[in-house]
Amino acid sequence: MTLALTTLTSSAKPPSPGPADFDLPGIFGTDVTKPMVLVVLSGVLIVGLFYMLARPAAVVPGRAQFAGELVYGFVRNGIARENIGSKEFQRFVPYLFTIFLFVLVNNFYGLIPFLQFPSMSHIGYPLGIAALTWVVYNGAGIAKKGFFGYLKHETVPGGMKGPILLLLVPLEFLSNIILRPITLTLRLFATMFAGHMLLILFSLGGEYLLLHSHNKLALPAGIISALLAIAISFLEILIMFLQAYVFTLLSSMYIGEALADEH
Repeated sequence: MTLALTTLTSSAKPPSPGPADFDLPGIFGTDVTKPMVLVVLSGVLIVGLFYMLARPAAVVPGRAQFAGELVYGFVRNGIARENIGSKEFQRFVPYLFTIFLFVLVNNFYGLIPFLQFPSMSHIGYPLGIAALTWVVYNGAGIAKKGFFGYLKHETVPGGMKGPILLLLVPLEFLSNIILRPITLTLRLFATMFAGHMLLILFSLGGEYLLLHSHNKLALPAGIISALLAIAISFLEILIMFLQAYVFTLLSSMYIGEALADEH
């Protein structure tokens, strides 16, 4: 593929995807960009959809209500209860359910025709919800243990004493208090950014090779590039779901650890 792209003889300039493709201009001459609109749209879609799904509230649910309850039960029982514990998990379910759907919908935008842009590939959005998770799990821990009790819980490993604490306490503080929102942000952002970049690369590359190049290798390379774009699209479906799941799972684990009786 690289050889074919570098040996093209067509006078047309080949596409060069890069980070600039994520810097979208404002819509209709305003400062409002496409990702901003998509983020707001995701909130409207999620609230509207689950309002319609929950509205019947039938004892024997129909297909739509059953689908909504299935997603809710997945987050409630498979994520929140498993990682926070049966005593305290319920009050965190609305938050975890919301961020799971929010991340999932904004990820899937990358595969929807005409939208085709995952909002989470802009670092500001994963950073925002990671910061919110940081506030939630630290706030929950402080509310239960008090400020200094929670700080000890997060920085002093159980059973450890002596001079070794001079090394462990700063490392635990850095890991549990400082780095968690950063790793949450980078994991989601980097995956969405890289996946969308690959789709741009193979889609535009395939189009250029098939329609604009006269090189002998252009036809087979273009077909391969187009097929790879399709294959990556299907792979992205799985990755987009997994990233929403992992983000929610880690958030629940951090909350559970903050509330745990032992470090």
